[in-house]
Amino acid sequence: MRVLLTGSAGFIGSHIADALEASGHDVLPLDLATPADGGGGMPGDVRDAATVARALQGVDAVCHQAAMVGLGVDVYDLPGYASVNVLGTSVLLAEMARVGVRKLVLASSMVVYGEGTYECAVHGSVRPRPRAESALASGVFEPACPRCAQLLSPRTIDEDAPADPRNVYADTKLAQEHLATSWARMTGGSVLALRYHNVYGPRMPRDTPYAGVAALFRSALLRGEAPKVFEDGLQRRDFIHVRDVARANVLALEHPSHAPFAAYNIASGRPRTIGDLAEALSTACDGPRPVVTGAYRLGDVRHIVASPRRAAADLGFSAEIGFEDGMAEFAAVTA
Repeated sequence: MRVLLTGSAGFIGSHIADALEASGHDVLPLDLATPADGGGGMPGDVRDAATVARALQGVDAVCHQAAMVGLGVDVYDLPGYASVNVLGTSVLLAEMARVGVRKLVLASSMVVYGEGTYECAVHGSVRPRPRAESALASGVFEPACPRCAQLLSPRTIDEDAPADPRNVYADTKLAQEHLATSWARMTGGSVLALRYHNVYGPRMPRDTPYAGVAALFRSALLRGEAPKVFEDGLQRRDFIHVRDVARANVLALEHPSHAPFAAYNIASGRPRTIGDLAEALSTACDGPRPVVTGAYRLGDVRHIVASPRRAAADLGFSAEIGFEDGMAEFAAVTA
């Protein structure tokens, strides 16, 4: 299969390129980064229709990873996220329709869910509202039931949960899913949206405000500093190694799906806390113990733990790299 891979020079995209080539596929990389910048293949912007049209010639499928990532720093990030993630995807989809490419694997994210699923002792399964700053400031970090205000217990979320994006990045990832669904219905195409959970591993960006928490903790340890853990460190996440994510993309591209749209949680199914992550990296780096600060960021979600059962059943995907082994490898990478 000949695959156009957008965002091919990025953290996840570069691993997908490796996995596709190892599986015998012909990869056409497309990225803003030029070969001189450490990229590869065709330098180009998915927002440029002429570039995208040229890249799509002779292609069987598209694996769309190009995006502005992270949760955003402030309101001035809004145009950048909308331009790269929404406009870029719109241009790509339009040119796919024009050229006749009908299969898309889309990099989506767990952030489309907002908070995960919770259980109230009185009212059963509920989705909480965004946490109030007054509660966070007083050290109450667990979400409250929107009906009775009792603190909630986290549960596992699946792909049928309603979307509830709570930051600009999440808004644009959900917009990508909606645009791709409309494209599929209008063209007879097929979209598999892979909702990545907390991805980590080699080549992860560092020393940037848009980096993931694993990269931020590792950067602190490489400077000889203790990782600073927000809230009480008990926030639950699902950490998945980037090579597992790359393998999921290969399986999705090879899957003979003809449904207009299907979403899959790409997760390990073995949740950990942010405190667990900090402790594992401190141990692997032989560095200072984490410091739990009690600080918080408005808009952060408390818990988001997913079920990967649908990806296992439909795609044959399950994570293979364990948390301890993956974190040890990640800690050993200094560049």
